[in-house]
Amino acid sequence: MNQTDNTPAKASFRQVILSFFYLLMFPVILFFLAGDWRWTEGWIFSILFCGLSFATLVYLYFNDPALLNERFGPPVQKDQKPWDKVLLSAFFLGFLVWFAIMPLDAKRFGWSPEFPSWIKILGTLLFILAFIILFGALKENTFAAPVVKMQKERGQKVISTGLYGTVRHPMYTGGTLLLISGPLLLGSFYGLATGLLLTVILAVRSLGEEEMLRQELDGYSEYMKKVKWRLIPFVF
Repeated sequence: MNQTDNTPAKASFRQVILSFFYLLMFPVILFFLAGDWRWTEGWIFSILFCGLSFATLVYLYFNDPALLNERFGPPVQKDQKPWDKVLLSAFFLGFLVWFAIMPLDAKRFGWSPEFPSWIKILGTLLFILAFIILFGALKENTFAAPVVKMQKERGQKVISTGLYGTVRHPMYTGGTLLLISGPLLLGSFYGLATGLLLTVILAVRSLGEEEMLRQELDGYSEYMKKVKWRLIPFVF
């Protein structure tokens, strides 16, 4: 794992515990909107989402507290690029729509036709893969802040190892896969459509982030020449 020489203030254990209860709100909302606590796909989604998310938090708490502090930061920050405030706000709003529309579509109102079992199984496997990619990106890059900004106080540098040797934005790769696999698991066409729209925001954000890094981070232009793909090899 790439760390700076600075010794960061460790995130409080209280924050980690509060995050656990925050994560538990997601299945509560999911099942409330679905109107059926016996929804099998909903339980699979909830257990994987909460379990893997919390496991990542615990890993960061013990292994990269500086990054965890960044991840606990507010969605709008002083040093954040102005255009990112707009994109990130749009993404958060879209994420709420994505999360809410899936149980309404797949279970309560049944707007989408029933997905075949093999698609739901594929969605489950891709959902797990999405978290593996997200974890791999966070493990490798201690500068993976949730907002687009330069972290000069932390000695930010180019990360080119691990997944960053294949694509320049593995966090967005994992996020894209999560947005697509979740609706496949739950069986929601409208969730899938919303997820695809959100991937457009991630793609646009990657362009702005790269322009910032190219101008302000030493060595990033050379890194872009070495690693040619942003999110998906041979595609984008």
